[in-house]
Amino acid sequence: MNETAHVDSFAKDNLPPREQWPTLVFELPELQYPPRVNCAVELLDKMVENGFADKPAVCNRTVAWTYRALLENANRIAAVLQDDMKLVPGNRVLLRGANHPMLAAAILGVWKAGCIAVPTMPLLRAKELSVIIDKAQVGAALCASELKEEMALAREQSPVLRQVMYYGGTQGALEQAMASKSGVFRSVDTSAEDVCLIGFTSGTTGRPKGTMHFHRDILAVCDCFPRSTLQSSADDVFIGTPPLAFTFGLGGLLLFPLRVGASTILLEKLTPETLMQAIQEFRPTVCFTAPTFYRQMAPLASKYDINSLKKTVSAGEALPTATRDAWQRATGISMIDGIGATEMLHIFISAAGDAVRPGATGKPIPGYRACILDDDSRPAGPGVVGRLAVMGPTGCRYLADPRQADYVHDGWNLTGDAFEMDADGYFWYRARTDDMIISAGYNIAGPEVEDALLKHEAVAECAVIGVPDDERGQIVKAFVVLKPGIEPGDATTKQLQEFVKQSIAPYKYPRAIEYRDSLPRTETGKLQRFKLREQAT
Repeated sequence: MNETAHVDSFAKDNLPPREQWPTLVFELPELQYPPRVNCAVELLDKMVENGFADKPAVCNRTVAWTYRALLENANRIAAVLQDDMKLVPGNRVLLRGANHPMLAAAILGVWKAGCIAVPTMPLLRAKELSVIIDKAQVGAALCASELKEEMALAREQSPVLRQVMYYGGTQGALEQAMASKSGVFRSVDTSAEDVCLIGFTSGTTGRPKGTMHFHRDILAVCDCFPRSTLQSSADDVFIGTPPLAFTFGLGGLLLFPLRVGASTILLEKLTPETLMQAIQEFRPTVCFTAPTFYRQMAPLASKYDINSLKKTVSAGEALPTATRDAWQRATGISMIDGIGATEMLHIFISAAGDAVRPGATGKPIPGYRACILDDDSRPAGPGVVGRLAVMGPTGCRYLADPRQADYVHDGWNLTGDAFEMDADGYFWYRARTDDMIISAGYNIAGPEVEDALLKHEAVAECAVIGVPDDERGQIVKAFVVLKPGIEPGDATTKQLQEFVKQSIAPYKYPRAIEYRDSLPRTETGKLQRFKLREQAT
């Protein structure tokens, strides 16, 4: 490893041993990075130097920053982290906020200061935040003022979080601190293999896994999918729904546009209707969102002027052929489908234009390889359904987690998806290979929802699975055994649903609840979720 710039060695100390890393492949000439690189410098400073200073970079309805303005704001935030908060390279910084230019500047500022960004979903509750804070030993946070309540509760639960600075609203302490900074900052000279991002994803048990990514990884995903498949350029304007806390959103709505000198529209709390309105208003050329949104947007297309759109990217869950067809009929746009993973940082299988084969996700994008492993963990030929295995310039490195050995096998990344490859090398999604529920692009761990339900005084037992749904791909369904004396019915269902919404992120609540007298178990007492899945299909 190149000499680290990190004074705080926590990340390096908690990387998995090198022998447990996946094989990394850097076959493309554009993936040859120098041993020392700071990704924020590449995405901002160098773009300003190369003539993009006055080009629009990020905006919403109240803020419009050029590349120069975004650079200066990121520099001011980096100076606040270094001078006011006394952070040193390698410290972790929790980031809390809806999609907004300030959140974009905060992420970039963290990287410029040589610190490690830990973005979190705005909907997470204090309990979920505290798990992330403790796991990553996060000592500082930058948080949007409207999310102060849960942030304050998380801070109470996690003493390791010593300082929080809020931005926005009437409590904009971060903006006040930034006002005293010059807008010039000497970015930390980081190693290409210094960790700069810890993205958390829930596993099948609900225990979150921290995925560790280097400065080099940030650039690598920018130089693969957007270059070869999306073919984005400086003339593009990006828009979409995924939060910057998702690597899907971080790439599609911030990293990819900055890498080519394009512009991005960062809006929060979008619905299918308001996204269509925003497309009409801002005239974007590229849209990133989940199949659920495209399904709901297709019948609205005739009501809005969206002819600026040239490319639409779908990821986060499997894209049904019916959704792809409905979108193309309504808009004339051929959908770009893709599969990625938080562990891999972004999309690694996709297809666009004439290369699209409806129903298939696509082929490995340039820079990545993929194969199907059979039951004996050997590469299988066409027509075999097995575990998807991927290899490329990015790969899984979990933060101090024994599950690293489950994800990496003989150098391959095992994504947890079952796929089939056809004779032409196209990959076709078949199912998840674990208990993860993917609903409207959100990853939801069934056992985490079970844990929340079991805390309600009326629940004796429960099991949670994902069941097919036309609108959301899957929905969370709970099978509940009530305690004696509790009557099932609509009132009980609503009570349980509201209880879950208050204890974990609201999007995880069970949209369907079925009451049972008992649940299927083995002789040793283990819950047999597969029987519930069989009964639900």
